[in-house]
Amino acid sequence: MTTTKEAAKARTALLKMLREQHRETVQRTQVLLKEQKATRRSICQVMRDTPKTVPEVAEATGLPANEVLWHIIAMKKYDQVTEADMCGEYYLYQMVKESKK
Repeated sequence: MTTTKEAAKARTALLKMLREQHRETVQRTQVLLKEQKATRRSICQVMRDTPKTVPEVAEATGLPANEVLWHIIAMKKYDQVTEADMCGEYYLYQMVKESKK
């Protein structure tokens, strides 16, 4: 029967091997996540003070409207953005204010 120490060493060796085998995938994923975070920051900056429609955010950030919509819907799913009102046929989206603790 293996000891906990031996099991921990085996897990560490396995994780090291997996990281090495999937290094390129991990690096590509890290680059994509960094780009997504930068995009979200720019979208949040545009919506920081007043609610905006997707076309307004797209124009202000220079991003395609479909990409802006994708990010806004993702942020809405995690309660970072909410629908504030309507402007013609478009929803106005605003940042959810964090409660002070």
